[in-house]
Amino acid sequence: MKAGIHPEYREVVFQDVTTDFQFLTRSTLDSKETVKFEDGNEYPLIKVDISSASHPFYTGKHKIMDTGGRIDKFRNRYAKK
Repeated sequence: MKAGIHPEYREVVFQDVTTDFQFLTRSTLDSKETVKFEDGNEYPLIKVDISSASHPFYTGKHKIMDTGGRIDKFRNRYAKK
């Protein structure tokens, strides 16, 4: 393998902004923000909008959002008469 072409991995903390869930993992992303993690060490902080703590598939809280009556229009169009 060629030297110098692969990204450098470092430990970072990802934080779900909706649930404040944090987890430590390795990533190539870098951030100017830092946070003190559960182990007492300080790591770069990457904020994410959704994680396994807030995603409907993992939480079991599926919601059907009907904007503009699209579901009713579909049912009326394809209803058996």
